[in-house]
Amino acid sequence: MKKVAFKRVLKKPRLFVYSLMLLCFSAWKIGAAQSLPAPDSLDIKIGQLLMIGFRGLHVADSSKVIVDIRQQRIGGVILFDYDLPLKQASRNIQSPEQVCALIKELQAAAPIPLLIAIDQEGGRVNRLKEKFGFPKSVSAAWLGEVNSLDSTQKYAEQTAKTLAALGINLNFAPVLDVNTNPENPVIGKLARSFSENPEIVAEHGLATVKAFHQFGVLSAVKHFPGHGSAWNDSHKGLADVTETWQPLEIEPFKRVIQAGECDMVMTAHVFNAKLDTTFPATLSQNVITGLLRKELGFDGVVVSDDMQMEAIRSFYGLETAVRLALNAGVDLLVFANNSVFEPDIAERAHQMIRAMVLQGKVSRERIDASYQRLMKLKSRLSNK
Repeated sequence: MKKVAFKRVLKKPRLFVYSLMLLCFSAWKIGAAQSLPAPDSLDIKIGQLLMIGFRGLHVADSSKVIVDIRQQRIGGVILFDYDLPLKQASRNIQSPEQVCALIKELQAAAPIPLLIAIDQEGGRVNRLKEKFGFPKSVSAAWLGEVNSLDSTQKYAEQTAKTLAALGINLNFAPVLDVNTNPENPVIGKLARSFSENPEIVAEHGLATVKAFHQFGVLSAVKHFPGHGSAWNDSHKGLADVTETWQPLEIEPFKRVIQAGECDMVMTAHVFNAKLDTTFPATLSQNVITGLLRKELGFDGVVVSDDMQMEAIRSFYGLETAVRLALNAGVDLLVFANNSVFEPDIAERAHQMIRAMVLQGKVSRERIDASYQRLMKLKSRLSNK
């Protein structure tokens, strides 16, 4: 598809998305027919709980990610524009036409349709950049400063149209962290929070999620139960917010959940002794099962932040972190493969979880519960 043609279909997103969904449905049928004999259902369920990052602007039958998809080791992928380990901008995104083709290639290999995720917050966290031919984006901080819900809706709709046209069905956005510490190196300083006022964060976050839903794009609000007060970067090490976190940081999440618009909640790799004296949020039963599910009443999908970030990787190791996260209540484990690159991470994680279940370290019921939540979410995509 030529660039001019793609710009035209972006102006008619419903027609483009409908056409793309027909292609994806056909590809799903082909992928199912070509898949290996059905493995144990436990293997299928575990695979749906894993999302990975990979390298490649295009993929071939021999590509590791395609093998993982066909073997049903993963249920989703996450796309990046920049490859951090290689320090080069040639990861998965080069142009609208290329991204669209890549996603078709991925979905065609999938016996069960994939979650295709991206961090398209706008502003500094912006994978679909203008230099690649995508519309200009703005930061959450700018939208919160303007404080016009019409403006927020407009930019969120623009993002959703673009994602839907490409075939990206899940956005790890908006950020619902309250900007209680403007010097926070990964929230405040990067203009990722709408405001220091939790009400403004809640209003603009909810408007963003609703706009995504208009175009069939799922949302993961983040980073529960609040990363805005941190002084450390959890990408580089454990962030302790015990002395800085405030209960008001939960309010935006509570608002979106109570509105019935919350698809996914992404956990924060932050330690908060006020909520759990032992584990950071991603690994905490108190935070996920206790606070998020029981107190706030959220029964949707809980997704981890990247399990390869130093806050988790250095302190716990892969096996312990995966076991703790699953038992805490995480449904979808993300291995972004972009702080370190481990080409066999899907196979390793899958085998590891299977062994945990067989050894009784993680119950089958726990796997079943997460699988059912994810299948319920995916059924919404197929019905769009």
